[in-house]
Amino acid sequence: MSTLQNLSSIYEGNVKPLEMAYKYSNIYEESLLGINVYTKPILLLIGPWSTGKTTIINYLLNLKTSTYALHTGAEPTTSEFYVIQHGPQYRMFKGMQLVSDQRTTFGSLEKFGQDFLEHLKGVEVPSPLLEQITIVDTPGIMENKKQQRRSYPFSDVLQWFIQSASIIFLVFDPTKLEMGAELEHVYSLLKGHDSKVRMLLNKADTVSQQELMKVHGTLFWGLASFTHTPEPPRIYVGSFWLNTIHTHPLAQFFLDEEKLLLQDLNQVIENQIENKIAFVRSHAIKVRLHALTIDSFLQVYYEKRSRLFYDNVLYSNIIEEPEKNNVFLKLLEHSYVSKFDLPNKKKYANFFKTNPLLEFQLLQNRLCQLLPCPLNNIDEAIDKLLPQLLNRFKTRTNGFCINENC
Repeated sequence: MSTLQNLSSIYEGNVKPLEMAYKYSNIYEESLLGINVYTKPILLLIGPWSTGKTTIINYLLNLKTSTYALHTGAEPTTSEFYVIQHGPQYRMFKGMQLVSDQRTTFGSLEKFGQDFLEHLKGVEVPSPLLEQITIVDTPGIMENKKQQRRSYPFSDVLQWFIQSASIIFLVFDPTKLEMGAELEHVYSLLKGHDSKVRMLLNKADTVSQQELMKVHGTLFWGLASFTHTPEPPRIYVGSFWLNTIHTHPLAQFFLDEEKLLLQDLNQVIENQIENKIAFVRSHAIKVRLHALTIDSFLQVYYEKRSRLFYDNVLYSNIIEEPEKNNVFLKLLEHSYVSKFDLPNKKKYANFFKTNPLLEFQLLQNRLCQLLPCPLNNIDEAIDKLLPQLLNRFKTRTNGFCINENC
């Protein structure tokens, strides 16, 4: 059995039962679909309009001089989401065709409605790179309020792609560094996905060396204020297209930066199996915390209830004020729950409005009377099965992966 087959089996048998029992996907959108284990890594490009995102894609796929090159221009040319995949010949098709197979990663995009599907396009290109990775181009971020009005839930769609991506290129143009409300909102969506993000100052050869230094500093500090992190952001500086101005004083520097960026992308491709195992383990930890959180709410309610009858006041009080009722203190009794991972009480208060607390079962008293116990199964996956799978994979491949069956 291949590593991915083993990973899928662990997810389906040890993680998904607890995920389903406590409706994890109803509170956390990034619920893992089993089919995602087999998907290629996704490169997502985000940035203001006309920063060169589409040109970068043409460059990576060697399409600039091809009749199949994606359209580019000085005006906002990308108003749709383009999902670019490998195919035997060039073909472009509508979003409805892309989401028609519900077994695929993109099948769940149908939930964002018909207006969005009109702004979703699929592209197939016979490119060697696309045999290893899928690329997604996004509409340019607009700072003009009138242009921000979209006919579909842009924020929700972008969040879906951010969660699904393996690596994200956030692209800027040195001649227009607009940092308005929509860009700030994009940063809020990227929160928690910092390790995926690579910041690109593109078209660097279109300004002088002195201007570039000034722009780099402006972008550096501007991004620092958006990201709210103590670490300064790493910004790749270059001109990611075929027609780089080689007479620019920093031409060699741009080339070196490009090589580093491509090495970064290549690492994502080479490490995709290890990343998938790590992702499933991280997901399993979140599912376990969610189940234990609901279990703690239930335990406190049943312990404080003085009668066998439903106590509406107590019920509401526990849900609205979990700290005062020691719900989170009970949650911390589990040795593997950190005080830094305690859940957001408002998120759970909203969750219980549509998923009543008493519809769930206590972990030990009810669910774990069944064999096998879902809690024990997920513990086994986190502590034993997934680490062992990762170690076996590393031993067989010496840390490098060539394809999904390695």
